[in-house]
Parts: sequence; structure tokens; C-alpha cells
Amino acid sequence: MRAIHRGFVIVSSLILISCFAVQTEGKKKGEALNHLYHSTLKTISGVDTSHFRTPEHFDESKLHPQGGLKERDRIVKLPGQPEVGFSQYGGYVTVDKSAGRAMYYYFAEAQQSKESLPLLLWLNGGPGCSSLAYGAMQELGPFRVHSDGKTLYKNRFSWNYAANVLFLESPAGVGFSYSNTTSDYKTNGDRRTAEDNYVFLKNWLERFPEYKGREFYVAGESYAGHYVPQLAHTILYHNKKANKTIINLKGILIGNAVINDETDTIGMYDYARTHALISEESLHNIKTQCNFSSNATVQPVECAVALNETYRDIFYVNIYNIYAPLCTHPSTTSLPKKGSLTSFDPCSDYYGIAYLNRPDVQEAMNANVTKLTHDWQPCSDLIVNWLDSPETIIPLLQECMANGLRVWIFSGDIDGRVPVTSTEYSLKAMKLPVKTKWHPWYIGGEVGGFTEVYKGDITFATVRGAGHQVPSYQPLRALSLIKHFLNGSQLPDTKRYIYS
Repeated sequence: MRAIHRGFVIVSSLILISCFAVQTEGKKKGEALNHLYHSTLKTISGVDTSHFRTPEHFDESKLHPQGGLKERDRIVKLPGQPEVGFSQYGGYVTVDKSAGRAMYYYFAEAQQSKESLPLLLWLNGGPGCSSLAYGAMQELGPFRVHSDGKTLYKNRFSWNYAANVLFLESPAGVGFSYSNTTSDYKTNGDRRTAEDNYVFLKNWLERFPEYKGREFYVAGESYAGHYVPQLAHTILYHNKKANKTIINLKGILIGNAVINDETDTIGMYDYARTHALISEESLHNIKTQCNFSSNATVQPVECAVALNETYRDIFYVNIYNIYAPLCTHPSTTSLPKKGSLTSFDPCSDYYGIAYLNRPDVQEAMNANVTKLTHDWQPCSDLIVNWLDSPETIIPLLQECMANGLRVWIFSGDIDGRVPVTSTEYSLKAMKLPVKTKWHPWYIGGEVGGFTEVYKGDITFATVRGAGHQVPSYQPLRALSLIKHFLNGSQLPDTKRYIYS
């Protein structure tokens, strides 16, 4: 319950349904995903929910000379890292010199053929969660952290087998990214995040000029369902304004993504009921007492009662993977447990926190150079306000399609937080003609998931047996997905393609 207003209870259902994760799993990405997110809360709080707009003028003064900075950023070797044959870089890119705002990145070049493979930017969501914490260290990066918090092991399903992969901690205040103007942490929002991400990218490409003109893709999950299309829109806008290709954007990929507030919310509760997490009576009460449409301002007390009952029922379920165990020992171990890519450790957050707060790790990664006054965290305590969050990003997806970009949306099918039903309802709201009907896709001789392709070059794919962070739970299937996305090929629809 967030506030009481004229006899009504203002409730963010998404906050209530995810609070259990804060209680049982520590500061997971979902805690931040709920921050000022649901439209009923955003209406009262003053969050701007209007359609996303890019500033008409780009401030050229935010571009700075980058000569010599690439070699300064080279990571020779991470502490406890196994030997690898690819190059790594990490460091800061200033996006606003006057404010002292700088973004931290980690870059893993491709395992092979780095000169020809595309550049892929990965963004985690929140708002306020780190792409280093989740994308790089728990999902699609080249390493995972052992339970001792000191050593790393290889991820043989890393996405840098398919692309040169760039991870960005965004916005300022997330992870190692910072601002010397502390008021920046209170004035973040979708628009400034997109602008800063674009400025970062422009400067980064000057630092790594060999990637200028390279095929470029943006991918992400969760609240990056906003970040990714918004950055794509910003790139398209400035390419058109300059009448040339400044950044060679070819496509976007979003997973278990926040797309459309109303359908996202309804789909979440429908999923909870169809997966036996809540009762039919609870679902009925929610649907009759709560109004999740964009024009809702307040909810009656009966809605709060219904939502609290749901919250109570699923308190001890990991809503980000409804069949996964909880972390019962939130700490590191004196000796490393055997690392597993096929059985994801629910305590991985804590291993990453221990590792990335070590001074020798930060020094090797060229991170925390200003000696921040706070510890590195997977999701930021500094992001306490969010100024703008459009209630839907469907118009941006339509814009991407209209401009010939490849658009893929994927969904781990055992995530209850932004579940497959939410994504399906959002796609249905787009009223897209079907090009290729729903069918299974295969990997390793098994069904990897199901897929449907729509006219306009947009593909929807589920990943069977994956939670919210798809590559954490199904790394092989996720690698197959990204390879087909980057190649522009359909997912294999017959079992004879068992290793593709």
C-alpha cells in the first residue's frame, strides 16, 4: 500500500506482487522494476506517462576526444579469471562534463571473428539495475562468479560467441556509473536515460572507431523493454536528421519486457492463476475491483484487499522463476562450489556483490576511479525518483518496424513477473497480421520454445523452462536465440536442426 487519498487506497499491484522477492532474495532487479511503475501510482505521483520524445537538438558539446582512451581501458585479466582468447575492456565515458556524469561499461570482444561479427549492446532494466550485475555476470557474459566471490568460471554459452558484446551500467547512479551532481539521482527518467545512452554510444564509437559502421543491435530485458526501443528511436531520429547513417542500427531484441502497462498487469495476474499461484476467487476479485487502464487514478480499498491476498499467497515463491528454489544462504562460501551453467544458483547475486566490491577487481576493471561513497550494488539505492515512464512503448516498436529494423521479443515461460501472457496480450494489442503461425522451435533435439512471426519483421519467441533472466536459466537456448536473431534467420522448426 503506497498512500491513502480521499478514502481510496493508491496501490501499485506490481510493487505488492514483487515485495516477496525483496524479502527472500535480497535486492533483485524486480524491486526496482516496481519503482513508480504501475500507472495508477504514476498518475498520482506526477510521473509523466506520455509518449516518449527525443530532444530535437543534440548537444555536440557532450562529444569529447577519445584518442588513447581505448588502451587505457584494456582489462589485462580479471582476478580469478580463467585464461581466454578474447580482449576485454572496461572504463568510463563522460556523458555530461558540466554535471560530472559518467557511465561505466564492460566490453567483451567476440571469441572469434571480432572483425566481422556485429556489435551488440545489452541493457538491463530496473529502473536502476546493473547490466554488469545481471547481463555480464549472471546471464550472457563470458564469465560467472563462483560461490567464493573470488573466482570466475567460463560461460561456454556466452553471447560473445555470436557478437562483440557491450554492457552498460545505466543510468548514472547504477553500479559504477555516477554523477558529481547528486541531484541527478533524483531527476532520472526514460528520456534522460535514452539521451545519455545515445551520448555514451557516440563517444564510445569514437573510442573504438573500428566499430563505426559495424552492424549494431540493441538488446535487453525487463524495464529495458523501455530503454531498448527508446534508444532505437533516438538513433533513428538523429540518423534521419543528419541524412546519413551515424549509427548502423539493424535491429532490437527485448526479453520478458515491460511493453504496455495495462496488458502487462492483466497478463501477470492471469499467468498467476493459470499456473496455480492464486485462486480463481482472487483473480475474480482483482478483475472486478481493480482498474488497470491508463485512465485510472485511484483504486478502491477492495482492490487493495484483493492484491494483498495475492501477495500473501505467493510470498514464498520466486516470481522471477516460479519453479526455482530460493536463496537460503545469502552469503559466499569459503571454498567455491562447482559452478554450473545448467542449474542456476539462486544466490548468485551475493557472489557478484562480493566479487565486484573487491578493490583488486575494481582496479582491474578500471572501475570506481572516483572512490564512490557507496558500495557497488546490483540494483541502485540512489535511484529514488523517476520522472517519466510512458504507459506504452508500442508506438516505438511500430516505428522500428516501419523503419525496417529487425524486432524480436522473447519470453522465458516460467517468469511470473513479466510473463509470457503479458507479452502476448501486448502483441495482440498491436493487431499484427500473422506471417508464420505458432509452432515449436528446436535446439539440442528438444523443443527450445515456441514462436510466431508477424508481418513487419517482428518475431515472438518463448524460451521453454526459462525465468525472467532467460540466459541464466536456459543458456544454450538463449545462445541459439541470439544467433538466429543476429543472422536474421527463423528459429529451427524441425528436429533435424538439433545443434543450430
